[in-house]
Amino acid sequence: MSTDVPSLSALHAMGAAQQPSYPDRTAVDAAVSRLRTMPPLVFAGECDELTAKLAAVSRGEAFLLQGGDCAETFAGVTADNVRNKLRVLLQMAVVLTYAASVPVVKVGRLAGQYAKPRSSDSETRDGVTFPAYRGDAVNGFEFTEAARTPDPQRLVEVYHSSASTLNLVRAFTTGGYADLRQVHTWNTDFVRSSPFGQQYEAIANEIERALTFMQAIGADPDEFHRVDFYSSHEALVLEYEHAMTRIDSRTAEPYDVSGHFVWIGERTRQLDGAHVELLRHIRNPIGVKLGPSTSPDDALALAARLNPDNIPGRLTFVTRFGAQKIRDGLPQLVEKVTAEGVNVAWVCDPMHGNTFEASSGYKTRRFGDVIEEVQGFFDVHRSLGTWPGGLHVELTGDDVTECVGGGEDLAEIDLGNRYESVCDPRLNRVQSLELAFLVAEMLRKVA
Repeated sequence: MSTDVPSLSALHAMGAAQQPSYPDRTAVDAAVSRLRTMPPLVFAGECDELTAKLAAVSRGEAFLLQGGDCAETFAGVTADNVRNKLRVLLQMAVVLTYAASVPVVKVGRLAGQYAKPRSSDSETRDGVTFPAYRGDAVNGFEFTEAARTPDPQRLVEVYHSSASTLNLVRAFTTGGYADLRQVHTWNTDFVRSSPFGQQYEAIANEIERALTFMQAIGADPDEFHRVDFYSSHEALVLEYEHAMTRIDSRTAEPYDVSGHFVWIGERTRQLDGAHVELLRHIRNPIGVKLGPSTSPDDALALAARLNPDNIPGRLTFVTRFGAQKIRDGLPQLVEKVTAEGVNVAWVCDPMHGNTFEASSGYKTRRFGDVIEEVQGFFDVHRSLGTWPGGLHVELTGDDVTECVGGGEDLAEIDLGNRYESVCDPRLNRVQSLELAFLVAEMLRKVA
């Protein structure tokens, strides 16, 4: 590995935040050594393609749609699960592209999103305390000592699960499933019966007519038959990300080949921290989550550290303020960063600032708050003459009951019906489609 990339021990010496407490260092070293021998999950050239597309986002020429599970699980790596997540993202992208006439860059929050930061290192139930669940990359969800003890062998399992997921995604996106002639088949029965499913059917009919016309005049471009789709996850567990950082043979530059796009979370974005230090060396496009405590100077300092050459498409700021704080907190960030000439794509995460605990004890989010934060994000950018570059959402392709509200009018009493997330609540398929239509309307006013 290039001497430019700091060693794992040097990163840990910086007091890395949100890391597992592994009981057996020898086992950790063995897992890391194994990962270092594994083939790349993505290629450096693909990462460069995504950087170019995100540069278009930063210029106001495209829109980023990034979505998927809060936390993937090993058990969730099935063909049905992967197809369902891909399907809802394809549907949302079609709505945004068609209704707003804007190219959409499609990035899944998948094939690597197995680790989660936590507000507490431990969890206590009935007087018994075990380590907190930090995602399948670290430990098990079951509340037992064996399950909750961090196991580095799980990092190898993350690699294999991510490889399986990417295999499926590549098969679906190039093997005919992502063909625009499939737009009707992406709309399953339980979605079709909703008002937004019916709206989607109307768009699908128009697309079908347009495709028939194109075919009649002999036009059949490759873009109609496949889709460019990229993977992303939070770069959290240093052992995994460091082991998957490789030197590209074409450029002799380091890339994190665990995913096309990796981001630094709100809890790990310390300017002098290990995560910023590692990611500033890799050449992937990267993101940083910015919450309400972020000052304009913080944002500028992060940009200077992570993208000193100010390369367009290299850096994405993902804001997660909460519906009540977005209009007050975001303008000063965008104004100052823009005034300094910093190249950055601005993306809205309307999920993480809007979580609360329902009376039933379930963590949930109000669909209305999600929409309110996105609307605030768009309003701020419209007032400043800047581009609202994208959306970063936690969603699933399934008919779950995890977020309240929306066109289906899910109530808190409904949460227990199908609450399947092991961490944070996700939008279900109908809510995701509804969000796409509402965002398409917002985009039409600024595009």
